[in-house]
Amino acid sequence: MRDSPGSVVTLLCSGIQLYSAERRIADCILKDVKWASVVTSAQLAHASQSSEATVTRLCHKLGFENYRKFQLALARDVMEQQEVEVLHSSSPDPLRQTLQSVQSNRQEEIRATIQALNLRQLRKAMSVLRSAEIIEIEATDNSLPVAMDASLKLGGLGKRCMTSAVAAKAKAFAATLTERDALLLISCDSRSERLLETARTAREHGAAILLITCDRRSPLAAQADYLLLASNRAQRIVDTDPAPSLLSSALLVEVLYYLLLTGEDVS
Repeated sequence: MRDSPGSVVTLLCSGIQLYSAERRIADCILKDVKWASVVTSAQLAHASQSSEATVTRLCHKLGFENYRKFQLALARDVMEQQEVEVLHSSSPDPLRQTLQSVQSNRQEEIRATIQALNLRQLRKAMSVLRSAEIIEIEATDNSLPVAMDASLKLGGLGKRCMTSAVAAKAKAFAATLTERDALLLISCDSRSERLLETARTAREHGAAILLITCDRRSPLAAQADYLLLASNRAQRIVDTDPAPSLLSSALLVEVLYYLLLTGEDVS
């Protein structure tokens, strides 16, 4: 195992699949990272209503050899956060503080998304997009701008793309797809009935289905042939922000576009 797999907070927010007991431990850590960085494995197990064996298993799953190295990584997370807080407090300009908050928040979102990428799934997704004759791109609600961006980018590479915000049209488009085509879905709300209907229709006609999402266990994920996980961390600048960030989804579209543009061999 690697001595330093990276930020524990980033790893826990990267979409990694955890069992219920492991998820309780993760939630306990994320609730108070500073506390978690100094307690024993027994104390962490007690607070999360799990066991020391499960704590150890989680450490191994995240890439740490033992609990001590896991805690050292947590301590680094705490130190980095404290440095950010000091930087904020030393800046008298509230606008500068806001800009620094946005920067820190988005940098963490990008890091979590890249770290969560399954390279095997990415390679297969690239193969499908390269060979697809037609690519239908659909999204819901606030993810629609990302779908439009994907359509413009892939269309600019000579791909035949189609997209619609209208449910009936999206489903009608899907009914014209064949086994030579692909459906790319982009959604943080992976329980969307509209996208589910579109996916089912595309599957009936043999098209490959790719999904960019932050929820690997959703009904929509079950319909997908290939899954690209965006960060599942709540990326809101303030508590009253009604719209979650689109950066993770947009970043994955950018990755697909870049690989298609450069023609890099990712096999």
